[in-house]
Amino acid sequence: MVVRHNTSAASKTNEAAQSTQAKATEALSSAQKGFERVLGQAKNVSGKVGGTLGSFLGGYREPVLYNLSVAREFFKQVYIREKLAPPTSLSTVTSTYSTLFARARNLSYWREIARTGEWATIGVIGLEAYFIFHIGEMIGRRSIIGYKLDEPKTH
Repeated sequence: MVVRHNTSAASKTNEAAQSTQAKATEALSSAQKGFERVLGQAKNVSGKVGGTLGSFLGGYREPVLYNLSVAREFFKQVYIREKLAPPTSLSTVTSTYSTLFARARNLSYWREIARTGEWATIGVIGLEAYFIFHIGEMIGRRSIIGYKLDEPKTH
């Protein structure tokens, strides 16, 4: 008895595998080139913005960068020490706000806060939130008091 092997099917499979591997290698090199191009453009744009910002700051550039790095490290330590973490799901956020609003509408909750003295803590947290918002408003207006208006030059 003679056993015959189909060598044409094996060679076709081998050719298909080599072709697929060549296409995958080509796609990878194309993606790498595209990524390098985008990264180069991002560096170019950030360099222009950084240069403009650096010339705007002038002699204050080094102290500002130093203070920003100190603030970054400070907030990093607070983040680690307080074991802060962003919410992991939308249900966590919605349940937190629904609990907050339910307590705000409940009169017995406010009585309990007044009885235990927790109102002071809630007041301080509320003031912190208000002042953070207010500082954001000042930054947005680029002015501490009111908005800068162009005065009419003809009187």
